[in-house]
Amino acid sequence: MKRSIKIAAAISIVGAIALAASGCAGASNQPIKIAFVMGAESDPFFQAMKVGAEEEAKAEGVTLIWQGDPSHYDVATEVPIVENIIAQKPDGLVLIPTDPDGLQAANDKAIAAGIAVANVDTHVTDLSKVVTFITGDNGDGGAKAADAIAAKIGYTDGKTYDVVVGLTSATATTNVARLDGFKAAIAAKYPGITIQDVAYSASNPQTAASNVENWLTKYPNLAGIFAIDGTNASGAAAALQAKNLTGKIALVGYDAYPANVELIQSGVFTALIAQDPAAEARLAIKTLVDYIKNKKSPAQRDVVIANVTLDANTSAADLKKYTYVAN
Repeated sequence: MKRSIKIAAAISIVGAIALAASGCAGASNQPIKIAFVMGAESDPFFQAMKVGAEEEAKAEGVTLIWQGDPSHYDVATEVPIVENIIAQKPDGLVLIPTDPDGLQAANDKAIAAGIAVANVDTHVTDLSKVVTFITGDNGDGGAKAADAIAAKIGYTDGKTYDVVVGLTSATATTNVARLDGFKAAIAAKYPGITIQDVAYSASNPQTAASNVENWLTKYPNLAGIFAIDGTNASGAAAALQAKNLTGKIALVGYDAYPANVELIQSGVFTALIAQDPAAEARLAIKTLVDYIKNKKSPAQRDVVIANVTLDANTSAADLKKYTYVAN
């Protein structure tokens, strides 16, 4: 009797092990899910990112969850979205934080929940636990903007020039780095240029246009505007056109929105600093999938993708190449 009990117990244990192994195999065969969260989802920059993310997700055979506030770029709207994503238990999360400190807790909560996290474009303050951080060369972009404005206004040592800067956020790391690069280039090469003011739009082009209208009244000798991202560029362009100031004030914007690229040839924009949002998104998805499958960190965690300056001398082929494409 005791022998038969021992045999039955052994069979039961073996069966349990086999069942557990079967369950693990089934879980490993489940499709990988990657979530992508940003602020102001309708922004053409993020729409161009979506194209790259969808392409790479399809190539990798993974499920993509794309979610962001429709139009508002703010911590208060982004944090609840990340919380909702964490509850869905994806395998990976590509996070574009609207604020480095404001999204830190949500970023870390996702990691603690076993979700592999990448930061793209912007980043949280403490990146020590993320798999990768991918962005454009923002400091370089700010420096390129300073050079383009100086060339347009015919900068001459000994003369003074007033410029202003339109931003989306005071804390978004891309905005901060671009402004720092702009300031550094002015201090090093163009000491006659004075940044008279900065203003914020929360990624709303109408607010950006209103900011420019206020500047035109406040600074009658305004020589240049650095619109530090695409929505500010769109708003600034609309304001200058409405005041018949096309070509009279140097306007350098960021991001190759299709409508803004068209305004280069008509002289509304002196230049646009173009990024490669689709490439950033593709690389983020690919890196996370590799990490989830192989549990191996990338050889290089931080990746910086070069910018390009688009202006009236840029070939039609390159203008087309760098213009952001959306679905």
